[in-house]
Amino acid sequence: MNSVIFDYIKEIVPQEDMLFNEPMSRHTTFRLGGEAKCLLKIKDKGQLIKLIPYLQITGQDYYILGNGSNLLVGDKGYSGFIVKLDGSMGRVIVSDGRMTVPAGTLMAKAAATARDYSLTGMEFASGIPGTVGGGIVMNAGAYGGEMRQIVESVEVMNRKGEILVLDNETMEFGYRTSVIKKRPFIVLEAVLKLQAGNRAEIDAKMEELSVKRREKQPLEFPSAGSTFKRPEGYYAGKLIMEAGLRGFSIGGACVSDKHCGFIVNAGGATASDVKEVIEEVQKRVEEKFGVRLEREVIFLGDF
Repeated sequence: MNSVIFDYIKEIVPQEDMLFNEPMSRHTTFRLGGEAKCLLKIKDKGQLIKLIPYLQITGQDYYILGNGSNLLVGDKGYSGFIVKLDGSMGRVIVSDGRMTVPAGTLMAKAAATARDYSLTGMEFASGIPGTVGGGIVMNAGAYGGEMRQIVESVEVMNRKGEILVLDNETMEFGYRTSVIKKRPFIVLEAVLKLQAGNRAEIDAKMEELSVKRREKQPLEFPSAGSTFKRPEGYYAGKLIMEAGLRGFSIGGACVSDKHCGFIVNAGGATASDVKEVIEEVQKRVEEKFGVRLEREVIFLGDF
């Protein structure tokens, strides 16, 4: 790393929060991937406001990371900066049926906080493994719930370090997308509007959804959740199964026997294994049904 760049960054990020040649297997739910040249743990938005414009001005490659639940990092690693939004970026504040939630907060933690305050509307998110920031970017959802149903406003930062507040309509939420997929914004925090509920009923709903997940999803293996978006008029898992790909594997990566919409690290998989399985699934489904499956999983770095 250029020493001038290093000297500037360490004025923003304490040296103990700068991890060099960091294995990305420690920071993704696939539990695989090569090394990042430098991973920066960010613990408050003031650091981001200083850091991102500097990385932009100096032409550095960087990637904003939450929980790594939708990410496949290549075996040869990533030569830029991984900017990891730490879960300690701030505390969740609850007032008048609203929760102000820092971007680095795990979705499960936010859902549990809502439950603790007897607020309903976020039960669907209790088993989603990502962060609130990532959930907002992709309008994460499950079992009939989506982030767009509960987001009142989102505080974002642009590449110049300027802070903007976007309301729900401006966020342009759609199926697994938002305006942030099209614009270079970084989510800092969100205000979620929830409803007063009964704590016991909320608990019961969260447990019900947890049971469904355990029954239907291969939670016993590392994965990035649903590998593909749902094609209009179809279900990705059903297409994959009907293409004869249940259990299809390359190396340690395979199409789950339990749910064909999941590609899992069944043990010792490489990023290349996963990538090859994804591409073969796309190829065979398109050949058989004329439907091109679109990845939810993001590829980063060199394979």
